[in-house]
Amino acid sequence: MIRRRRKAKAEKTRKTPPARPAPARGWRGRGAGSSVYVQAAEEWRGTTVQVCGLWPFAAGSGSPMIGVPIGRNLLTGATLCADPISWFQRAHLISNPSVFLLGRPGLGKSTVLRRMGLGLTGYGVLPMVLGDLKPDYVDLIRGLGGQVIELGRGRGRLNILDPGEASAAAERLTGSARAQVIADARGRRHTMVATLVTLLRAAPPTDHEELILDRAIGVLDDRHEGVPVLPDLIEVLMQAPDDVRQITFDRGDMDRYQDATDPLIKSLTAMLGQGRLGEIFSAETTTPMRRDRPVVFDISSIDPGDEMLQRAALMACWSSGFGSINVAHALADAGLEPQRLYFVILDELWRALRGGRGMVDRVDALTRLNRQHGVGQAMISHTMADLDALPDEDDRMKARGFVERAGMVICGGLPESEMPELSRVVGLSRAEQEMLVSWVDPPAWDDATGEETAPPGRGNFLVKVGGRPGIPVHVALTAVEEGLNDTNKRWHEQSSLADVGEAEPEAIA
Repeated sequence: MIRRRRKAKAEKTRKTPPARPAPARGWRGRGAGSSVYVQAAEEWRGTTVQVCGLWPFAAGSGSPMIGVPIGRNLLTGATLCADPISWFQRAHLISNPSVFLLGRPGLGKSTVLRRMGLGLTGYGVLPMVLGDLKPDYVDLIRGLGGQVIELGRGRGRLNILDPGEASAAAERLTGSARAQVIADARGRRHTMVATLVTLLRAAPPTDHEELILDRAIGVLDDRHEGVPVLPDLIEVLMQAPDDVRQITFDRGDMDRYQDATDPLIKSLTAMLGQGRLGEIFSAETTTPMRRDRPVVFDISSIDPGDEMLQRAALMACWSSGFGSINVAHALADAGLEPQRLYFVILDELWRALRGGRGMVDRVDALTRLNRQHGVGQAMISHTMADLDALPDEDDRMKARGFVERAGMVICGGLPESEMPELSRVVGLSRAEQEMLVSWVDPPAWDDATGEETAPPGRGNFLVKVGGRPGIPVHVALTAVEEGLNDTNKRWHEQSSLADVGEAEPEAIA
């Protein structure tokens, strides 16, 4: 009896060994509850005022939250807000309110800019699409209550000698402001005429011809009542006024004058109704542009094979758009109109640059603004190879400058061959390069539907600002945007017609 009590007392006083802690993923074994996958914790987003009571379970976002919501960060899931105007004006993340967008076709480049344009309207910014070739932006601008201007053979015309709203604005201004508006309008018309000559010749006009053009446009403005057209400029050159003859240095010899002006007159005549450019740029403007509404120039009716006309239309639209913006700035500076903000989209940049030697200078001259404040600019091209395909080395260097000077660069899927050249302009790590290359992989085949799935890189983009690490983001469309982002509408309409043709008569009835 005594032995039993001692044994029980010894067992009672014996120390119980501590329990072994469970592994990170739980106990293994039947009914033990081991988990091979740890699910991510639920996340919510709110302001610091809203989530202040959740400390220490709150964390700051790793992506900027100022600007238009673009999508979710592919690495962290955080929302990325970005646009060149907000990052320049409010966030002070970039020193230039511009963006250059690169990416292979079909991966969503225009979708990103449509998202920015749609979001910026909420901040009071007016989107301006200066040349829509597909069209990608017509439905968006029409949905915003904007102005759709059609250009093309038999559809609409844009007079390159039309000063647009500059004439009416000059009557409201005085002093140096009035002189600047008149000079800018004259310079843009001169640049546009020289641009069309460059496209026709695949080479820029000579310095002497540039002087003749400038003096002839000045004489035309002094003598002509109303809005002149291209035939009026040709008539001035053929009449040989004294002001123009002084520039030709003909020394009183009419033969010398004709030798100096005949090549220019022939090039200008080729732009008329019977020439390669038709009457699109040589007759009165069909639909004047308004500077107080969103606008898109729809040039999708121009045949893709008519590359010269496409390039000419793009340049004419750019000239008209930027001219209206300068007028709006001049009136706002004078206190005659409210200050308006613009988001200018320049699509298919590579088409215009390939128009011949000297086209890069023309693009730079047409798109340059005297006052950067109030204008965000977006340029789009497919790859760096498009810029490097220019025949002249000086033009190639200037074209790469468009990318280098951009406040932010957004890259979609790009091939491996693009990485060396792109890395010289935009600092990319090896991981970022591999990410961009992986987004070019072809889509898989869905056996269930018998159709290809969406490409893996569609909607994925890398946002780069200077030497900072890039932000990979995925752009997902909302229900409203899906109706405005169908860039293959004609294909889908054709598919619907084919389905109706193959349906049973009862189903059609």
